[in-house]
Amino acid sequence: MIRLLHTADWQIGKPFGGFDEERRAELRAARFAAVGRIAVLAAARDVAAVLVAGDAFDDNTVHDRDVNRVLDAMAAFSGPWVFLPGNHDAATTGSVWSRMRGLAERRGLANVVVADEPEPIVMCEGRLAVLPAPLVRRHEGADLTQWFDHAETPASAVRLGLAHGALENRLPEGADAGNPIAEGRAATARLDYLALGDWHGFLGGIAPKTVYAGTPEPDRYPANEPGFVAIVEIDGPGEAPRIERVAVAHYVWAARVLRLDGEAGDVESLLAAFAEPGRTLLRLTLAGSLPLRERVRLEEILAHWRDRFFHLGSRDDDLFDEPDEDDLDRIDVSGFVRTAIETLRTKAADPADPGREAARLAIRMAYVEHRRLTAGER
Repeated sequence: MIRLLHTADWQIGKPFGGFDEERRAELRAARFAAVGRIAVLAAARDVAAVLVAGDAFDDNTVHDRDVNRVLDAMAAFSGPWVFLPGNHDAATTGSVWSRMRGLAERRGLANVVVADEPEPIVMCEGRLAVLPAPLVRRHEGADLTQWFDHAETPASAVRLGLAHGALENRLPEGADAGNPIAEGRAATARLDYLALGDWHGFLGGIAPKTVYAGTPEPDRYPANEPGFVAIVEIDGPGEAPRIERVAVAHYVWAARVLRLDGEAGDVESLLAAFAEPGRTLLRLTLAGSLPLRERVRLEEILAHWRDRFFHLGSRDDDLFDEPDEDDLDRIDVSGFVRTAIETLRTKAADPADPGREAARLAIRMAYVEHRRLTAGER
């Protein structure tokens, strides 16, 4: 029996440009920490090798210090690490892989294997033969796994394919179809396991003996299931693999949609349901309508929870202010000012009025300002 750890899409060096500098630094650091957890897991489960199915690095311009940090994070597992160049870190002239080889050699690390040639890699004392399909440019129109079908490997070796791209006819609609891989490649190439990268969520059972490991540390608001690696056990050539999905992520990226009709309390309930907000990045989309007093309450709720979540982003393009009589009475104005507020209210309620949004904002600002002034008088 041979046991392996399959991972992919580390994206070391990803800039996370949509966040402030403090959060960017923490998210970048989390990717190195994920490699460290993978190394500890590989050692604890006594795997024969770790297979990285492409995009270990976000691009080929990553600094040497980042490559060294990866090598440091790998230290807990002294067995072989097999790296496949993907579309982000393709094996082009001057790629990160020549630098990684040099840094590993300088540090005396003999367990770093860069699979940048389409030829079998026989390892683990002949018990494992890895067939890699390295990308040499970001976008490839041909199926680079085709050579697997005719590759010769020892009869006693488990035969494993390592590729990065889109399994044809198997990924969800709308997925990137670049760098195609035949859906039946595991069968035509007589593979015992096909380890894939590029799809950032864990996707097992997508085809016989074929698995996407996904990114071990989420990096976007997912429609898939990131944050895992695969532990794969194969009794011998021709035997079916046993695949275990193991969670390794630190941060949770979540997206929620909530409709509010007259009351903001459901937002508090939704946010309070997250067990570890300090490790959560939440994208919250709000729709519906609220009176002004509940809109102010909503902003207070969000302000409180933004200080508790690692990141809380909210979008309320479809959440409308609907001031009622109580709101207007609380503004407590009369005469021409009340007449102006009523005029704004009429404009805000008219979908055909081009000044509708400006009127809504003006009413909200009047309400908030009046609350501020009256609070100061108390």
